[in-house]
Amino acid sequence: MEFLPLFLVIFASIFQGSFGLGMKFMAPLKWEAWWLVHSVFALIIVPTVWGLMVVPDLFTVLSNASIDAVLLAMTFGALWGIGGILFGKSIPYIGMSLTYGIVMGVCAAAGSLIPFFALENPTELASFPYIVTGVIVMLIGVAITAYAGILKDKILKIDNVDGKVNLKAGITIAVLSGLLSAALAIGFDKGGEIGALAISKGAIARNSSLAIWVVVLWGGFIVNAGYAIFLLAKNKTWNSFSVPNAGKAYMWSIIAALLWFGALGVYGQGATLMGDLGAVIGWPILLGLSLIVGNFWAYINKEWKDAKKPFNIMLLGLLVLIIAVIIIGYSNSVA
Repeated sequence: MEFLPLFLVIFASIFQGSFGLGMKFMAPLKWEAWWLVHSVFALIIVPTVWGLMVVPDLFTVLSNASIDAVLLAMTFGALWGIGGILFGKSIPYIGMSLTYGIVMGVCAAAGSLIPFFALENPTELASFPYIVTGVIVMLIGVAITAYAGILKDKILKIDNVDGKVNLKAGITIAVLSGLLSAALAIGFDKGGEIGALAISKGAIARNSSLAIWVVVLWGGFIVNAGYAIFLLAKNKTWNSFSVPNAGKAYMWSIIAALLWFGALGVYGQGATLMGDLGAVIGWPILLGLSLIVGNFWAYINKEWKDAKKPFNIMLLGLLVLIIAVIIIGYSNSVA
């Protein structure tokens, strides 16, 4: 594999693993107010501005795309949005660590394998055993890190289950969330027509991915913004936007948006340069490395303090993830 595509995906994972830091600074805004601002910037403003900068005649490209291509991309974006909502619904039943582990594992596997098996005769490709092995090893790594998180929560007596433990319901919702969250990668993979139009208008290959993201995220915005507005109306929290001393929360909402779409934008460039297997290979690498980055920030913030055994287990999980990334990365060199 050429170094640049892999470097871009690795760089994107730093953004992906870091954007969650902004969610620690929501107060005094209500979640739904913070999330609406974040969605506007992450899903509309930042992708569109970046797309306008690197794709000549962006809006002409989008208007020339077939209705089928646009609706397909938006639909996958909307499915991803629903997956994010289900993520939050699973946490009260089984806790953050288990939910995160299940969703990350299913999302990484589905986002890689669904596009792969949509290819013509995928099992005959030389990369087949490496991709499948890499995804399996990644699932093991995610499971180990999730287990470490569960042990840490027990030791530190962190209760993120709202008194209504229901493993069957929680795991079912988390698996469904992971499958739907993978739609983001599938939507990008299905947006080839939009990317080709961008290239025809003069965009370089790696930047054509920005035109695809603009369309995919329209669908994601409809769901995310719609859900936030629903909660604002239901909870009567519209006045949250004008609470005193909310400047820091607004700032972090925008910073998180820049980091989040920065991850997707750079990932899209790397995946495009990887060729036909870009979405298959790049997606699990992005999620696996972002999990490592996220745990790095958790360590810096002393979230693993006084939990030595779970921390060591977590390190083992991260090592397994690194091995998985190496296997998946190698698969493109034999494609």
